[in-house]
Amino acid sequence: MTRPQKDPLRPLTAEEQEILKQIARAQSEPASHVARAKALLAVAAGKTYVKAAQAAGRRSGKAVSHLVSRFNQEGLAAIEPRHAGGPAVIYGAAEQQRILVEARRKPDREEDGTASWSLTTLQQALRTAADGLAEVSTYTIWMTLHQANWSWQQDRTWCETGKVKRKRKEGVVEVVDPDATPKKT
Repeated sequence: MTRPQKDPLRPLTAEEQEILKQIARAQSEPASHVARAKALLAVAAGKTYVKAAQAAGRRSGKAVSHLVSRFNQEGLAAIEPRHAGGPAVIYGAAEQQRILVEARRKPDREEDGTASWSLTTLQQALRTAADGLAEVSTYTIWMTLHQANWSWQQDRTWCETGKVKRKRKEGVVEVVDPDATPKKT
């Protein structure tokens, strides 16, 4: 006889069940999403947590128990894995936007002591600004710039990848490559 479940799976809506079936069959979804969807569908079909784990290709019934509890609270968002390991994210979207705003600003030779931004001079400018980031590292700046499709050029400047200025009859035009992000990944 199995132990009674402390937090049994709530009844699935028709929409949730259809989405879980699609994820469980999808070959383009990450394997973790497929396994979680299969486990939830097995529990919804009346299987125990251990049997649901085996149906999903996993071993731990306890992990299925945690997944069910999380699904009851969050819904379909429980399929997505959470942050697992490493230091907590300190600089969110607002701070990253602040880094990009500073990088887009043309440096002042007198105030910033440079004609073009390097990671170190950008770090110094961000740390000394009134609304700046007092503890920002060059690695954080570098990661933020790369995630925003900026790259370091041979002329020692940062440039947004996928944007190029071209001379045309009517003057200089900025051309944007729509496939720049897919080409990088």
